[in-house]
Amino acid sequence: MPTLTALYRYPVKSIHGETLTHSRIGPSGLPDDRAWLVADRNGRFMTGRDWPQLVRVRADVGDTTLTLSAPGMPALSIARAAFTEAHPAQVWKDEFGAWHGPVEADQWLSDYLGCDARLLYTGESQRRVKQHPDIPLSFADGYPLLLIGEGSRRQLSDWAGQDFAMARFRPNLVIDGAEPFAEDGWTRIRIGEVILRMVKPCTRCVFTTVDPDSGEKSADQEPLRTLAKKRKGEGGVLFGQNVIAENSGRIETGMAVEILE
Repeated sequence: MPTLTALYRYPVKSIHGETLTHSRIGPSGLPDDRAWLVADRNGRFMTGRDWPQLVRVRADVGDTTLTLSAPGMPALSIARAAFTEAHPAQVWKDEFGAWHGPVEADQWLSDYLGCDARLLYTGESQRRVKQHPDIPLSFADGYPLLLIGEGSRRQLSDWAGQDFAMARFRPNLVIDGAEPFAEDGWTRIRIGEVILRMVKPCTRCVFTTVDPDSGEKSADQEPLRTLAKKRKGEGGVLFGQNVIAENSGRIETGMAVEILE
């Protein structure tokens, strides 16, 4: 039977992933996943597609604070309660309200990136999943969760002749013990007491070419080049499944994955 082998969240959109062994999970995803956003002065999202060095930023999330660290930068702790100024935000075509915090956080990011940047917080998110207006959405691209099978990653690595770390694809849930791309055929699964519904395949972009540790883009445009040859579908290059949890509960790595549909 397939099992949940890895669990990740990304407190700030596009930064280095945080590995979890267990978590609460619900329709809005994992707590504090993409709860913060690096944005320009107008609130438009800044991501690793254009600022790949963001993947070298790490975040430690506490009950009351967010602490950022990055190579060559002093650690910076910011209180959640300090994000009090209403500020417009934009992710792709979605425009919605968010919260702006201390100028120290803006300056830290601006110094690290070498350009004007701001740190925004979703708080009680005003954004919703398209076609699912009852489900809040953080600063994630379009859905609360992304699931990828280890078999799919291994197949892609085999096709390309080089091993790609799963962290490059930025999933929340990693499943092992199934055939390559088995997740494409799943409709609903259960992990513990939580039922998860596959919504649509995830379209992939140049961000997959960024090394998750060094922040450098691959000179050979891999793995996007191989994905474009092998996994081109309606709407673009596909790898992984966007997912919505139908209920809330606790999950942990090592749990069995039951295929319901």
